[in-house]
Amino acid sequence: MKIFYYFGHPAQFHFQKNSIKYLEENGHQIFIYIKTKDVLQRLLEEHEFFYRNVLPSGRKSSFWGILWALIKRNILLGREIIKYNPDLLIASDPSFSQLGFLFRIPCINCIDDDIDAIGYYSCLTYPFTSSIVTPTSCRVGRYASKRISYSGYMKLAYLHPNQFKPDSSKIGRLEGKSFYIIRLTNLGAHHDIGIKGISKAELRNLIDLLCPTGEVLISSESILPPEFSRYQLSISPSDIHHYLYFAKLLICDSQSMAGEAAMLGTPSVRVSSFVGKLSVLEELEHNYQLTFGIKPGNSKALCDKIIQLLGIPNLKDEFQSRRQKMLRDKIDVTAFMIWFVEKFPESFRIMKENPDYQNKFK
Repeated sequence: MKIFYYFGHPAQFHFQKNSIKYLEENGHQIFIYIKTKDVLQRLLEEHEFFYRNVLPSGRKSSFWGILWALIKRNILLGREIIKYNPDLLIASDPSFSQLGFLFRIPCINCIDDDIDAIGYYSCLTYPFTSSIVTPTSCRVGRYASKRISYSGYMKLAYLHPNQFKPDSSKIGRLEGKSFYIIRLTNLGAHHDIGIKGISKAELRNLIDLLCPTGEVLISSESILPPEFSRYQLSISPSDIHHYLYFAKLLICDSQSMAGEAAMLGTPSVRVSSFVGKLSVLEELEHNYQLTFGIKPGNSKALCDKIIQLLGIPNLKDEFQSRRQKMLRDKIDVTAFMIWFVEKFPESFRIMKENPDYQNKFK
């Protein structure tokens, strides 16, 4: 097949990267399109993937900036579809769904957020897409007829033990040492409008709280103020999951990285207005106790939770045990996605008639 992928976020690339490698090796022709977002372009280059950036200057975070970026993407990607005539479109973005509908090309939309948490994304995407592939815990509202659910998480596609092996040599001088990661996002996505995370005052308090027992490293999408610059984590984007695995604790306002840490067995505490609203993170918190959510502005609850976690004897061993419990319940998502893409649309029919077919990928 001739398959088009579009990535608008590093996590979307991680989700598909292992599948793409297999599909290419199996003779399929892959075309990758991206926009400028955080470290996405660097990741593709480090993994030696050929791609085209259709929004090299990025976009503004306002409503009109987001809408204009969608229009530009549709025009540029539409030209590529006319030029290469793909058999299948795969993305976590409205563009391919709309263009697939226009050109009568099937589109698989992969997402792990609930319909009530993604703003107008669902209106721009779900009516036009062929298939919505989500974890079982996600809500898709009235689009259930298009939905294929799997027992897993998007991030397990690249963090399942079959796909990721932690390497302590990747963390250099920190090997064998106690360290903490603080992750700060710029909250610039369309669904982040009005969303709050870690404040500057809370960041100062976190550093004061954590520094006595380990090294603090800050990973930030935005430029850090000078007072925090000495804590900046400057590494190859491809190594971040090795750092996450060996970290003692993650504190963040990133939903994506909170989930990644949980799936690696590293305790994570997230500060976000999204707390209580995202099914995947709610499942990881309440079913497996791998991550914990704190509403913004509740600094005392944040510090209390961190102190409580650091008081658990053999903290890392305990969370690895919780991780194993989670993994026993889930499938190898990459293996499932390879089958689903290669056999589409027959795979869609099989999963609708027999959802337990996915257990072949455990």
